[in-house]
Amino acid sequence: MTVRRLAAYAVLVLLLAGAGLAVWRSAAPRPDSAESIAAQLLCPACQGESVAQSQSPMAAAMRDTIATQLAAGRSPEQIRQYFVDRYGSGILADPPHGALGIVLWTLPIAVLAAAILLAWRLRRRRRPWEPSPAKRHSPRLWDALAAAVVILVAVVAVTAPRQHSGTPAAATPQPTTDLVTLGRSLEDQGRYAEAAEVYRDAVTQDPDDGVRLRLAFALLRSDQAAQAATVAGQVAARSPHDTQALLLLGLAQRAEGSAQAAATLRRFLRAAPNDPAADQVRRLLGTR
Repeated sequence: MTVRRLAAYAVLVLLLAGAGLAVWRSAAPRPDSAESIAAQLLCPACQGESVAQSQSPMAAAMRDTIATQLAAGRSPEQIRQYFVDRYGSGILADPPHGALGIVLWTLPIAVLAAAILLAWRLRRRRRPWEPSPAKRHSPRLWDALAAAVVILVAVVAVTAPRQHSGTPAAATPQPTTDLVTLGRSLEDQGRYAEAAEVYRDAVTQDPDDGVRLRLAFALLRSDQAAQAATVAGQVAARSPHDTQALLLLGLAQRAEGSAQAAATLRRFLRAAPNDPAADQVRRLLGTR
């Protein structure tokens, strides 16, 4: 056997080993930790970052959801499906491969079966007085096998799952209603600054005055009174009789020390004297 032939055999062995490693990595079970699940999801508010990598409030809330669901006994697959149901398959950093996944598994088996069949047929045709078919057809046989292995490795390289360290595809934008729900959840946890960031994203997608007022409230509770006054003032300018806009605007003006706060709060009392917050506003104004 020549050195050239040995080198060809070595290359084939390495290619097969590489293909086998890729297939094994694609089939390896995923750990069940919250961090590993977060690494398999894309942050809807970021570009090219997983939920595990992102420092955005939305990613933090998603990590909390994952941890809560794991503690409740849900499986990693159920948790991933929970996010897919809400944001689509684009939320997955490694979406299902579908038909390509079938190719990934069947091609190695097909190549191996073809090689065994070819070797068996050549052996059956062998005659005692004839030269060895293996020698006679060896170049053709190994050329075919080499081509098949190269195709196999190429398919595996294309279809095998990428590691999360690369740049994943962008996730489907998160619906505004889900963002508002997420913001309210953060408010319930007292995380008003993070809720404000989520509401900002919601306002960008859908500049609804109701969402703007949620943003103003979160800003006010996170000690960002000036920004809260700006947002609430925009709503009050468009809807002068919106009592919640007047209330938030007056409270934000009061928090930032504006002289207009008292007048704004009085407008609120005239518009909604029986509002649940009216008594508290009267105490602030000293009229009760």
